[in-house]
This record gives sequence, C-alpha cells and structure tokens, in this order.
Amino acid sequence: MSGASASAAGGPRTAPAVRQAGLWNIANVLTMLRLVLVPAFVLLLVHDGGTSPAWRSFAWAAFAIAMITDVFDGHLARTYNLVTDFGKIADPIADKAIMGAALICLSGLGDLSWWVTGVILFRELGITLMRFWVIKHGVIPASRGGKIKTLAQGTAVGMYVLVLSGPLATFRWWVMAVAVVLTVVTGLDYVRQAVVLRRAGLARERAERAGAAERADAR
Repeated sequence: MSGASASAAGGPRTAPAVRQAGLWNIANVLTMLRLVLVPAFVLLLVHDGGTSPAWRSFAWAAFAIAMITDVFDGHLARTYNLVTDFGKIADPIADKAIMGAALICLSGLGDLSWWVTGVILFRELGITLMRFWVIKHGVIPASRGGKIKTLAQGTAVGMYVLVLSGPLATFRWWVMAVAVVLTVVTGLDYVRQAVVLRRAGLARERAERAGAAERADAR
C-alpha cells in the first residue's frame, strides 16, 4: 500500500526529471579534448623552431579539431541537456586557451604582429570580465556578430599557422584584418549592451527599493 501510494504520488518518478548530467558526457569529453589539444598544438607549432611546413600542418590539424569541437560541445550540451558546472567553467577556458596560445606563439615566431595579438586578447579578456561585472543584472547573449568574429578569428589564425606564400599569404592578411575589425566592433557592441543592462538593472533595483519603502510606510 505505502509503495503504491508513493508511486501514485509521483515520488520515485520525479528522479529522472531532476537527474543531473554526469561529468563524463560527450560535451564535456569534447571540452577536455580541446584542453588537451592546447599543449599538443603548441609543441607541434614550435617544433623545429616553427619553420617546418610538415609540423605546422600537424599543428593546423590540432587547431582545426579544437575549433570544430568548440562548435559541437556547446550545441550537444544544450540540445541533450548535458550542461554541467564543469562545462560552464571549462568551455570558455578551453576557447580562450587555444586561441590565446595560437596568437602568442605566432607572434613569438614573428609571423603575426604583437599588436594584433594584444588587441584580440585584450578584447576577449575584457569581455569575459565585463560579463562577470553585469552578471547579477542579467546575461549578455552571444550575438550573431560575435559568432562571425569567432569564425573569422579561427579562419585567420588557422591560415597563419600554415606555411603559406604568394597570394594565399596576402589573402590571410586580409582575413586577419577583417577578424581584427570584427573583434573591435563586436567588443564595443558588448560594452554598449553591458552598460544598458547594468543601467536597467540598477533602475529596477531602485524601483524595488522604492516600492518596498512605500509598502513599509503604508503599514
């Protein structure tokens, strides 16, 4: 009787609804793979002084895999309810790590100007800190421009990882130029969104405090 009542009440049946995704799911595994690829990518890129076309091709393959997993792990986590606390922390770290490592190594090898690396890394770090600055007021969603920026950065950096010459070397310069412009423009747009979001949040808090004070006076 008691077992039947519990079942009828829905006690045991609620467990699947509140089941949390385990750490070892496909989305987190892809994120971990991306983290592991960072040191592997760096070693491949700088091997033999970073002058070997073959080793840089291997580095490009590692970078490409990292970029592809970046696309799929978030999609899988959202689609199949595989979002975990680990994924929320590790995913953005993996994203910044692979791109930051690539930019710093390319600049260190003399293939990419340090100011380009500085602009991109400053933007990425600044936007991350800004998201935490306004997080209590709301979340700044990823914009279409931000996604295009990420694609442009990945394409440009990937082309710089390869040993290219002639028209392709010129073309990659223009791709990187587009990526830098998008980096700056989308960064400014995120700043605008953050300011608007924070102002709205502060105004809402003031209104709530005023309403609470009025109710207290009415009593």
